[in-house]
Amino acid sequence: MTTYVYETIPDQPGQAPRQFEVRQSMHDAPLKRHPETGERVKRVIAGGYGVIAQRAAPPQAPCGNACACYGNN
Repeated sequence: MTTYVYETIPDQPGQAPRQFEVRQSMHDAPLKRHPETGERVKRVIAGGYGVIAQRAAPPQAPCGNACACYGNN
């Protein structure tokens, strides 16, 4: 299950939207109404987190990486 962030769509000008979280399957359709108040809502695209990997450079060969032994260490 994934946690999604939703935000209410205010009916009145100047009214602040409220955010809330809902656990849903990725296959469920986005909510259109707040489950408790019935207010119109939209799903908010929030930044996630992940692992960013960087590939390490191969070690230097004794010959300076200019011969056939490079990469055969």
